[in-house]
Amino acid sequence: MSDIITIYTDGACSGNPGKGGWGAVIIIGKEEIFLSGFKTLTTNNQMELTATIEALKNIKKTSNIHLYTDSQYVKNGINQWIFNWKKNGWITANKKPVANKELWIELDTYVATHKVKWFWVKGHSGDHYNEIADKLAVSAMHKNN
Repeated sequence: MSDIITIYTDGACSGNPGKGGWGAVIIIGKEEIFLSGFKTLTTNNQMELTATIEALKNIKKTSNIHLYTDSQYVKNGINQWIFNWKKNGWITANKKPVANKELWIELDTYVATHKVKWFWVKGHSGDHYNEIADKLAVSAMHKNN
């Protein structure tokens, strides 16, 4: 578990809810793996979560992962909020059900399989791999008109 796998993820949505797409770049050594997909009726947050889930699904063995996202929702949710959500029966601090609970549960399962270090990157700021993940997400969203 010494080599680090780097992952960049992004989601896109036209309308919220509306049609959406997600993209991910997985970097293992010198290999770059590009993933993307779409959903006809979704939200941007669901696509951000889905991108992260789908990327982690592709890592079959326990690994050290550096995961870059431009979604504070994903990064803060998995690093901070999820602990109280689980403790409080998936109810938020505002006493409302957690949005996207099923996706959070799935993400939590994959994160538990690996050692993930989370990084936030500002979207549309010129970060090479974040821009690629964004293009993959937007392209997937537009391919399915």
